[in-house]
Amino acid sequence: MQVARLLESISPGNVVSADIDESIADIRIDIEAIDLDDDRFDVIVCSHVMEHVDDRLALKEMHRVVAPGGRLIVMVPIVEGWDHSHEIPGVTDPRERRIEFGQADHVRYFGRDLRERIESAGFELSEFVANPDDCRRYGLVRGERVFVGTAS
Repeated sequence: MQVARLLESISPGNVVSADIDESIADIRIDIEAIDLDDDRFDVIVCSHVMEHVDDRLALKEMHRVVAPGGRLIVMVPIVEGWDHSHEIPGVTDPRERRIEFGQADHVRYFGRDLRERIESAGFELSEFVANPDDCRRYGLVRGERVFVGTAS
């Protein structure tokens, strides 16, 4: 919630929350097939969503709805020691998903190839790691890596 408050303070009245569960957000969005016009947003914050969905579809859709020069801010669980993301499409049982991906509703753990996935969707990528001050100020996880894609 601290990130939402920060965004609202920067651009009052222009922050829209979205989720597949409309009871917890302003609008309902299927991130894999966003039913909104192109170039709609200046900034999209996608916090711990990509590990639940088809990330390639979601990234393509977010690139479509963010305005040229707009930003995509992504946070995911990532294992920096892995070259490639760990995903097994056939694993659907919640118990197996907990074993494979750490949570029953996750479909992958990201590896370092997340960067390529973001760039292949059309974003120029930068990133930073949350320090203790960032964690307190923005409610980030200690050492969390934040990926920032700028739409071309």
